[in-house]
Amino acid sequence: MYRKILNPLLGILAVLLLCGCSRDMAASRTGFYFDTVIEITAYGEKSEEAVDQCFKLCGEMERIFSPTRSDSELYRVNHRSSDRVTVSDDLACVIEAGLSFYRLSDGKFDITIAPVSSLWDFKSEDPLLPDEEKLKEAVRKVDASLVHLSGNTLTFDSADTMLDLGGLAKGYAADQLKECLESYGIESAIINLGGNVVVVGREPDEGLWKVGIQKPFGQRNELITTVETQDRSVVSSGVYERCFEKDGRLYSHILDASTGYPADTDLWQATILSDSSLTGDGLSTVCILLGYEKARALTDTLDDIEAIFVLKGGRLAEDMDSNEET
Repeated sequence: MYRKILNPLLGILAVLLLCGCSRDMAASRTGFYFDTVIEITAYGEKSEEAVDQCFKLCGEMERIFSPTRSDSELYRVNHRSSDRVTVSDDLACVIEAGLSFYRLSDGKFDITIAPVSSLWDFKSEDPLLPDEEKLKEAVRKVDASLVHLSGNTLTFDSADTMLDLGGLAKGYAADQLKECLESYGIESAIINLGGNVVVVGREPDEGLWKVGIQKPFGQRNELITTVETQDRSVVSSGVYERCFEKDGRLYSHILDASTGYPADTDLWQATILSDSSLTGDGLSTVCILLGYEKARALTDTLDDIEAIFVLKGGRLAEDMDSNEET
């Protein structure tokens, strides 16, 4: 669906880290989960133990949310033999969030887009457009209103419905990793899940964490702006993350549920600062789907949310707004 799955090179992450390097890092580790490079750095007496536990947790999250692993919970849900299944608390939480974003976006963010997203291959060196008739058939299977969650009971009105939680799972995982670190008494840490960044507390020198926002379609480590924050999540979603060009047209991984094709949007990137990375993950994609005017109107109504928008063409929305006021 809205997979923010990035090339496993840290240089093209949606969010790049700008933290000082003068301090001795208590524990830092890099791995590959959720189809992206992740990095966790923690400071504190139990930092090694905490980071090790975090990576074990990453493995557990993959066994829940992977759409391709035959032993994952999500795979079993999508290949169910009954219209009613019992799901874990973790899966229920993410599905509930997905249904909330479906309502918040007037149906543009739809976690049942799996039949459509499975027809697109943004990883191929020579990607092809999906067959038009197959795409139309897949679109007819997309409708999150046919999914009902009550506690841990998930009910489907249609046997054709399949879930794609790629626009939410990393955010949920990032929140769980933060909780894991804090359970070990870690008061300073940074978690980077390929564009989903969560910071715990402040930097060890008691300064704010500095997080750089990748310039869309820019060179490696080329930033468009930076933010300073503490105890927050910073999530970027953009049309440049997984895309290809065909006959002069850009095709992005952020798909329109009503057409099956990439969203027609005037936003190249949306970055959300929030207390919850799950919220930031979903909301950043919702904003891309809505376009700038509706996205700005929406985020302005939400408490404890900060949004940074990059318009089509690469201009920061705040720059445009300030020029209009002049």
